[in-house]
Amino acid sequence: MSLPALHDLEVSIPGIRIDTDPETLTMYARDQGPVQELIDPLAVVWAESVADVQETLRWASRTGTAVVPRGAGTGVSGGAHATRNCIILSLEKMNRILDIRPGDELAVVEAGVVNADLNDAVTPYGLMYAPDPASYKISTIGGNVATNAGGLRCAKYGVTRDSVLALDVVLADGTLIHTGHQSFKGVAGYDLTGLFTGSEGTLGIVVGVTVRLRYLPSDVRTVAAFFPDFRTAAAGVLAVGAARVQPSIMELLDGATMAALDGAHGSDLGSRGGALLLIQTDGFGAEAEAAAVRAVLTELGGTVSSEGSEEAERLLELRRHSRGDDVEHEIRVGEDVAVPRSQLVHYVAELERMAGDHRVQLKVVAHAGDGNLHPTFWIASEEGAGGVERLNAALDESITIALRMGGTITGEHGVGQFKLRWLPQEQQAEVLALQQQIKAVFDPAGILNPGKAIPEV
Repeated sequence: MSLPALHDLEVSIPGIRIDTDPETLTMYARDQGPVQELIDPLAVVWAESVADVQETLRWASRTGTAVVPRGAGTGVSGGAHATRNCIILSLEKMNRILDIRPGDELAVVEAGVVNADLNDAVTPYGLMYAPDPASYKISTIGGNVATNAGGLRCAKYGVTRDSVLALDVVLADGTLIHTGHQSFKGVAGYDLTGLFTGSEGTLGIVVGVTVRLRYLPSDVRTVAAFFPDFRTAAAGVLAVGAARVQPSIMELLDGATMAALDGAHGSDLGSRGGALLLIQTDGFGAEAEAAAVRAVLTELGGTVSSEGSEEAERLLELRRHSRGDDVEHEIRVGEDVAVPRSQLVHYVAELERMAGDHRVQLKVVAHAGDGNLHPTFWIASEEGAGGVERLNAALDESITIALRMGGTITGEHGVGQFKLRWLPQEQQAEVLALQQQIKAVFDPAGILNPGKAIPEV
């Protein structure tokens, strides 16, 4: 792309901010996912309106320029990594809450609205936006829609798709379309809203979202249970289900994760057990359900928090920080597999075996309520090429075993760029071909987030 072409974009959208400063380009070249090849974009463009997005895509279509949409950049699968000869189109300035309708239990927001800001805005109405990824304080609703993000409350309220009623989407040629409805039910035509949710910006750019809101629960109880080992704690998840309790949150942390939190936050989790199971119940039956949970987990040998424990709430907040930061002298890769809940204990055992077989370090946190695990494998940087080879072997096996158990390569983070190599293991060639054909219908020139979500033809 030439400088005159960028000038053409500036003329098409008077006043739009376009930045080619090298420091800015490097800052926006990646999200938080593993980087296989760091490529700087040609420019970063900040849209402030739907019209800005439309004009940018019309220009991109004319010039054949690839467009990588970006929210807050909190993704961990490389879905917002820059690709060769692309511009980054940031929607972070499109951050207005357009409408809140308490009686209809919905809100209409622009794509750049931060998850936590939406919740702050609807709380006075006794409502909440249920999806709550760990990055909820900084991640945007548009980014959540792009990856079909999950979160801690998935056990009861589902993932982002379960709270999306309608979308405003700009297609590759600049056409603006509206999908979905403002009613909770609606089955007219193909479910394009569901198709765009989780498509990672490869079919169109989401600029507006109509979300379903939920009533704030009348009561919330949080239970913390320490266990001697991770497998017993995982068994506690199934025991709670057998007791016919439906928690809103079920989170599982292993000993290595607790040790990392102790080091970062000065807590003493590691001295209290080898694993921690955090469970939250909500609604009018919250206390009765919490009592049943305490009884079940105590019977399994857990050390369970007392009724109304403030500490349990504090531990839940610590859980939100459990992904941790990169460590300079270590090479870390986190995963996002999900397995059927009945396989949770078996998969945990397999992860522990893999770490030993491949001589890599392991820590695991899990949204245990829906079988979504986040194992992190790592090696010391000084282990060099041999260590990286063992690390990749452990990652590959973690995927193979999860699929063998009936699981998936990604429960909530998306395929992005990093997980493309594993997608053919999960989906048959005919299914991949159908997705490529769908991509061609919406984006015939292939300019929308190329190299992400599905293999290219």
